[in-house]
Amino acid sequence: MATVLNGKAKTRKPKAAKRRFDVGGVWLDQPFKLRRLNHFGIYVDDPEKSLAFYHDLLGFKVSDCEDFGSRASPEERKHLGNTMAYFTHHNPDHHTFVFMPRRAYVATSEMAKRFPEVTINQITWQVGSLKEVVDAVAWFNEHDIAINRSGRDMPGSNWHTYPYDPEGHKNELCYGMEQIGWQGNSKPKPMYDRGFHEVPSLPQMSEYAEVERAKAQKVDLLAGFRDRENLPEIFDVDGILLARPFKIVRHGPVRIFVKDMDKESAFYTDVMGMRLTEETKYKGHTCRFFRVNDEHHSMALYPIALRKTLGLDPSSTTLSFGLQLGNYRQIKDGIAFLKERGCTVRELPQELYPGIDYSGFVADPDGNLMQLYWYMERVGWDGRPKPKSQRRKVEPGVWPDTIEALPDVYEGEALLGPWD
Repeated sequence: MATVLNGKAKTRKPKAAKRRFDVGGVWLDQPFKLRRLNHFGIYVDDPEKSLAFYHDLLGFKVSDCEDFGSRASPEERKHLGNTMAYFTHHNPDHHTFVFMPRRAYVATSEMAKRFPEVTINQITWQVGSLKEVVDAVAWFNEHDIAINRSGRDMPGSNWHTYPYDPEGHKNELCYGMEQIGWQGNSKPKPMYDRGFHEVPSLPQMSEYAEVERAKAQKVDLLAGFRDRENLPEIFDVDGILLARPFKIVRHGPVRIFVKDMDKESAFYTDVMGMRLTEETKYKGHTCRFFRVNDEHHSMALYPIALRKTLGLDPSSTTLSFGLQLGNYRQIKDGIAFLKERGCTVRELPQELYPGIDYSGFVADPDGNLMQLYWYMERVGWDGRPKPKSQRRKVEPGVWPDTIEALPDVYEGEALLGPWD
């Protein structure tokens, strides 16, 4: 077959057949499928101030804490300040939000030194099996993707591998996150002997077998960490008394600034397997929104030039991290609750987060923005987002007492278990 260019015939090579992978009996373009955002981590300067914000004000429960100063030399540790890392959760997963001591990481991580603007510690995506994690390692190596490490971390018990995107944001693929049950205790430390620091061989024993093994060794299964609520439970939140007038029921999306939009987009679609839901323009800048399941977007990329335009931290590539509350009333009451306690709350232009309507951005002690919202548009079987004309238009600063329902209100995965 030939094509004519400028009067000259040029032979065109036939395209090679696209490689596909058997993932649980289904052909996919990657040897894994991202199912959902699992957990997210950021660097902070003062972990104790962050604990007061994320635990006491936002309501994340602490599942474990760990001193990361042990990774530094005795001389380095003298200059690191507080080196505690806190693992917290809003659902039964061992951790859904983690805040890490910034100085300890910068002192011990070459990637942190190489990409100083990256204030995200990790963006973790859950896959469907341990085999998918193991196969992903070979996939990333094949594509020359830098990997931080692979194995199984404790605390949390999640099997994983950590690939970096082209601009130094550390992603993670994980399977098998430890679940915290009704009693509220995390896994006891004697069970940490099942941690791995390399790609595991397959198959591995089940979690059931691990627990039976611990019982046979006389391990106290209730000896793990249990959270303590510091505030009185005085708010009637749709029939449940809670310590704040809202409950986080889902987390994400992740929003980051990037320097090379096309290269970053290619990583998250071609390598990680996300789907582009929508592309928008804001003040002449292209913004892209990607999903891993049926929510409008789980990840959003913005050109770094927008950072100054929006008046955000010039030393960080993080725009915000999302926290979905139980309903519209909760976000309305929650923002008032946070303002009353001295928190800075901003309203950013609605064009920056299509698929979400009423929303507020609250700053943590380091200036990181947490986006509070109540509704996320769902994408159906045909993969098309809702037309712009059918989306609710929000007037900044105006919070009606009640609002009309949209066709997909309260849809998507429900929070399992009680709010407390």
